[in-house]
Amino acid sequence: MIEVRGIRQGFLGIASLDIPPGSTAVIGKNGSGKTTLLKVLAGITRPESGTVSVDGRSPGATDVGWLNEYPDRNMLFGRVSDEIASPLRFSGVPCDEVRERVSALSDRLGITPLLSRNTRDLSGGEKVLAALATALITDPSVLVMDEVDSHLDERSTRLFMTLPASQAPRYRIWCTQDMDLAARSDHVLLLDRGRVTGFGTPLTIFPDLSGDCLYPFSWRCRDERTLL
Repeated sequence: MIEVRGIRQGFLGIASLDIPPGSTAVIGKNGSGKTTLLKVLAGITRPESGTVSVDGRSPGATDVGWLNEYPDRNMLFGRVSDEIASPLRFSGVPCDEVRERVSALSDRLGITPLLSRNTRDLSGGEKVLAALATALITDPSVLVMDEVDSHLDERSTRLFMTLPASQAPRYRIWCTQDMDLAARSDHVLLLDRGRVTGFGTPLTIFPDLSGDCLYPFSWRCRDERTLL
């Protein structure tokens, strides 16, 4: 369990929150505090007060994979294969094992043709997939992603949704503006002006948003068909 207690960071304030294993979509209108919360959960930002624990450990003591909204800003190497391999090399993993793990993960992601390319020449979606591979190469227990789906086409979005489960990070947390994507998650966390106003399954959260812009478009179409 990810346990959040007494968090204060800027205008973000959360007294108590428990996030179970699985996929959790963080939703809310612009300025609701989504990115701030994700950075706190990932251990990138230390809150002004309060604590976060992941299965009893601090985020800093946990292997966390992080993708921000613009993943190319964090890329360090010119060649994609070197970028994906970098977390393993920084950890002192033997070269042969690094090559095997990069090859195996890239094959599962379907990005093997990208390995020899320069990171600067990738499309936005390709950069996200390369960054996702870099985040997953260490087999993290937590994967945190900040609106990366906004750069992906339909095929890559399907891959984005299914791959993390197959790679088995225990916790997969991301924020998105795509409510249909959020509706496919295990849990939905609703933020409003820095406060948690809802947490539960999509079936418990979205019905209360039926008149809101946060209501999934596919659900709205379904409701209209039901009324015909």
